[in-house]
Amino acid sequence: MITTMWRQTATGLRMIVAFTILLGVLYPLATFAVAHIPGLAASAEGSVITDASGTAVGSSLIGIDPVPADPAKDPYFHTRPSASAKDVLGPTDTTTSGGSNKSGFNTDLLDATNQRRDLIAAREGVAPAAVPPDAVTASASGLDPDISPAYAALQVARVARVTGLPVATVEKLVADASSGRMLGFLGEPTVNVTELNLAVAAAA
Repeated sequence: MITTMWRQTATGLRMIVAFTILLGVLYPLATFAVAHIPGLAASAEGSVITDASGTAVGSSLIGIDPVPADPAKDPYFHTRPSASAKDVLGPTDTTTSGGSNKSGFNTDLLDATNQRRDLIAAREGVAPAAVPPDAVTASASGLDPDISPAYAALQVARVARVTGLPVATVEKLVADASSGRMLGFLGEPTVNVTELNLAVAAAA
């Protein structure tokens, strides 16, 4: 009986050592190596954006709506609204990520959407009907960095006017921060606001 117990214990210990080496050492090293193949390393490390000096200034996966020092002179592009914000247009509460979980028939949601449309129309100097849907609807995470090309185009004139950049220059920055459909047919074209605002700040 003692011999059998010792044999089973020894077998168990060998299995622990083998699987510790395999799953605790070799597998993590293999995963790390694959994740850092050229072309994948940036995504594996959080898609961090750096400035000209190499300093990390943000992540292309996280969008934070900029709060202008002077609302009358707002120099940056805005993200989609966040359901976690205290006010209908922000600022975003970056400590919380999530949607409102309110249905399309919820009166509070409809009121907030209408308020956002009126505020954005006034900010951009256009009719409320010109404000695109993604400008007034909160993203699921509340930290979505992407907006539609239509919402970016709506903000070009204001950004150009406040920063003093030519409209053509701002439009070029928007184009540079734009992405098409995945594989050519999945999803919709988007504009990354985080990358775009960093480019605007550098150009201005």
